[in-house]
Parts: sequence; C-alpha cells; structure tokens
Amino acid sequence: MQEGKCIIFSAPSGAGKTTIVKRLLEELHALRFSVSACTRGKRVSEIDGKDYYFLSLTDFKNKINRNEFIEWEEVYTDHFYGTLKKEIERIWREGHHVIFDVDVVGGLNLKKYFGEKALSIFVMPPSIEELEARLRGRATETEERLAKRIGKAQEELNTAEQFDVILVNDHLEEACSNAKSLVQKFID
Repeated sequence: MQEGKCIIFSAPSGAGKTTIVKRLLEELHALRFSVSACTRGKRVSEIDGKDYYFLSLTDFKNKINRNEFIEWEEVYTDHFYGTLKKEIERIWREGHHVIFDVDVVGGLNLKKYFGEKALSIFVMPPSIEELEARLRGRATETEERLAKRIGKAQEELNTAEQFDVILVNDHLEEACSNAKSLVQKFID
C-alpha cells in the first residue's frame, strides 16, 4: 500500500485547531481528515463517521484488545479517544495525505508512531485568559467541566516544545495562512 504523509494538529481545547483544520481541508485537496473514535456522547450537530466514530465503552475496549488503534487514551474517566488503523489505511489507499485534529497526548503519540512521515503542529492560544474566554463563548460546558478543561490546558501548554512547529493563533486569518504554507511545503 502506498503511504502518504500525516499532518498532526494538536492544542488545548479552544485554541482554534479545529477551525484551522477545517480551513485546510477546504483549501488543500490532497488532505483528508482522520475521523477519530470516541466514547463520549454525540453532540446535536455531530454526525457519526464524519465528526467521530461514536463507540460504546465496550466496543472501544474490544478494539483496544484487538490492537485496532494506532493510539488511544482515556482523556477523562470513561471518555476514550483514539485513531483507528483502518482509517489511515483507507485515506492512504485513496492516494491522499492524512490530517489529524487531536489532543496533545494523541498528537505526541501520532508523531512518535509516524516519525518522519508526520509534521506535528501545536496551535498556541494567545493566552490562557483568551482560551478561557473562547471556551466560555461556546456555552457547552458546566463550570466544573470548564475548570477541568482550563486546568488540562495549562498542562498541555507545557508540551508545545515537543511539536515540530508552534503556531500561535492570535489572529485566525493569519494562523490559517501560516498553517497552509507549512502544510503545503511539507506535502510537496
């Protein structure tokens, strides 16, 4: 099977990685999104197989036992996320490069797994205060969940140096343009 390249976007929740990845998918037709598997509940606007593969906890654990994941982790208690091997194989078989939108631990695991075939990009928020404002603006979290996310984000910011590139998302248009240049250079 012909193997393509992998572009890994990681960041704390609210830093803007998903927005940047969506823009890249619109503009760079050689890229295909790697749909992650998860055990969390589906949000109203999400579609199974497009946003995530929504699995039961039992199904997810069975796939772990059958070694069907490149990487996986328990992000919060009973909230598992992972990258299925068959997803990457499908994208490469179709002749495309893979783009990931994953949390920081997942990003580092993917970077380690794919080595030189991967470009890992850490999307840095301008500040922890701005990150909190963005998360509050979503209005999707309880105060308790929001506090957990901010605490986790502070830890994740300490891993930025382990990525190939740190992309500061202070101005979205500029961050998207810089991301496009980085990715285009890597896949050419």
